[in-house]
Amino acid sequence: MKPLLFIPVFIVVLCTMACNSGDKKSNTQTMEFKKIPVTYPATRKDTTVSDNYFGTKVNDPYRWLEDDQSAETKDWVQKQNIVTFGYLSQVPYREKIRKRLEQIWNYEKYGSPFKEGDKYYFFKNDGLQNQSVLYVQDNPESEPKMLLDPNTFSDDGTTSLQELDFSKDGRHLAYSISKGGSDWRTIFVKDLQSGQMLPDQIEWAKFTNIAWKGDGFYYTRFPETTEGAKLTATNKFGAVYFHKLGTQQKDDLLVYNDKANPDRSFGAATTDDERFLCVSGWESTSGNMLFVKDLSADKSIFVPIATDFEHDFNVIDNNGDKLIILTNQSAPNQRLILVDPARPKPDHWEILVPEDSADVLQGAAVCGDKIICSYLHHASSALRVFDLQGKFLKEVTLPEIGTVGSISGKRGESQAFFGFTSFLRPTTIYALDMNTLNTRIFKAPKLDFNPDAYTTEQIWYPGKDGTRVPMFITRKKNIARDGTNPTLLYGYGGFNISVTPAFSPSRAALLENNGIYVVANIRGGGEFGEKWHEAGTKCQKQNVFDDFISAAEYLIAGKYTSRERLAIQGGSNGGLLVGACMTQRPDLFGVCFPAVGVLDMLRYHQFTIGYAWATDYGRSDNKDEFPCLYKYSPLHNIKKTAYPATLITTADHDDRVVPAHSFKFAATLQEYQQGDNPTLIRIETSAGHGAGKPTSKSIEEAADILSFMFWNMKMQVIY
Repeated sequence: MKPLLFIPVFIVVLCTMACNSGDKKSNTQTMEFKKIPVTYPATRKDTTVSDNYFGTKVNDPYRWLEDDQSAETKDWVQKQNIVTFGYLSQVPYREKIRKRLEQIWNYEKYGSPFKEGDKYYFFKNDGLQNQSVLYVQDNPESEPKMLLDPNTFSDDGTTSLQELDFSKDGRHLAYSISKGGSDWRTIFVKDLQSGQMLPDQIEWAKFTNIAWKGDGFYYTRFPETTEGAKLTATNKFGAVYFHKLGTQQKDDLLVYNDKANPDRSFGAATTDDERFLCVSGWESTSGNMLFVKDLSADKSIFVPIATDFEHDFNVIDNNGDKLIILTNQSAPNQRLILVDPARPKPDHWEILVPEDSADVLQGAAVCGDKIICSYLHHASSALRVFDLQGKFLKEVTLPEIGTVGSISGKRGESQAFFGFTSFLRPTTIYALDMNTLNTRIFKAPKLDFNPDAYTTEQIWYPGKDGTRVPMFITRKKNIARDGTNPTLLYGYGGFNISVTPAFSPSRAALLENNGIYVVANIRGGGEFGEKWHEAGTKCQKQNVFDDFISAAEYLIAGKYTSRERLAIQGGSNGGLLVGACMTQRPDLFGVCFPAVGVLDMLRYHQFTIGYAWATDYGRSDNKDEFPCLYKYSPLHNIKKTAYPATLITTADHDDRVVPAHSFKFAATLQEYQQGDNPTLIRIETSAGHGAGKPTSKSIEEAADILSFMFWNMKMQVIY
């Protein structure tokens, strides 16, 4: 299959962890942990601003902070950053932590090789490059050559490479770039035969695939907006266009749109043989419409496969005249079906790979003459191979509890590749022999880290209502359970997204200092299929917060840690999780890190793509859903009490979850904080929701978070 059908997901950039041997000896003198004084900037409060929701008056005195282009807001941001970075600069071991993280980060990182035309391609980062580089080679073992270096796109590394696709003959590469982390894309085309950039350039693309057909490609764009509103205006009337090489964008062919429903947008993909054009329509983060057009037939029309938004339909590829589709229709744990566009009604659908009653089918890829299926078993990966008729052949042996990443392969090829990572090991690339289904290590990174000093265990704990919830605990072997260990609890709990084992250098310092890293697989995610997801949506959203709070209580009761040395962290929807838990149970945590969070649950749908999240959250303009949102909305549940030490993180180019959420939450928290714990906001510049963030900024942010955490836990460090 070419690019998979794009159904925008509330992406969260997961902050997972890395480890070190823990054998280093402390060279830090015992220090006195004095409170670092903080004087917050004055924040204007407009008491005249309020809304009436079905008879309930809700004040919004900091609404002026929603205008991120105003001089007053920019001044507020600058002053808040001065306070925050002034505080962090006084943490004595901050620079030592940053240097240690830089050492661990500095290892070669490889992506899975993939074949296009008669060449192989892969991404590689030498270690501290801000962006990974695209290489080309004649075969997976030959000498690679640099093809595209995104580090040259901008001086500071904040312009990143995003979507890309190759023409079927392998001659042309179309790719998109993001500036400053924004979701907006500009698409360029390179002639790989001559090495020259073509004059073709596409603007105003967003939430897009790039899908080639012959001498052009399909993409998704939105109407132009003013520059000042580019990062906050709602995104409506998304449509699919076709761009033919050598023409101007104004002449691009409109392929699919729906002017009667402005909240609907569409993404396009073509099958690997370019026979079928598949258009997916969406208006939320779950459920999609699907229309298919046979491009090999003259005057063909779009054939509807699914016309409502009740279920997910993702085209994997075609097998001759039939499409292989991954769906949760009549299968909460998902299954593969065969659909003939000539007979598209459900009565004619064939089950190719049936639903597994226990494990979730996450994805599939056609490689060689087989189908590789990636499953979730208790929140970690399992890899199973079937033939094209759906007969089970073999389960691929994986090295440990972990996560299978991208799977790449082609029909007719005897070798496929996949990435594998765990909490203790960075991504390793494996080659899979499609004849024997045996694996071998293809690329394994080497870094300053000994995973054998640590272990990961999965335990199940009872939620508030008795539901059994799993969590992964990564720690030093034989660590003392005496309640003194600094512990970071991470969660997400939304949008059917699964938090699975993954490695990141940013957690090494925590583990080296007898720290514990915990991931709770709470409801709202996709770890156990659609039922698990639905149990954490709309007026059942409190289940998500209860599961997370129960995880914290379990860790404290089990003496893994104590309240004073327990930190919680989450990003995006996970930022909402942290915000809700810290306002509901401020007594339970020592440190809180809400990152790029959805924190104003009454107005989230009025910015950019926020309206698409209503299937998970509900909306405040719905009489039945408003009370549920108002009851847990972090911004609206801040009261005069003592809150944990809090470092809110956001970015000025975040047009997924606009920074106004974090701005208003920070201003309100600073106003109502009754204790002497710091309440700070760190606002990154030229950065967005997380995708494409340069390595240098990632290291700096990780160092600041760990420094803030250790200092407020009164932790000595080994550096």
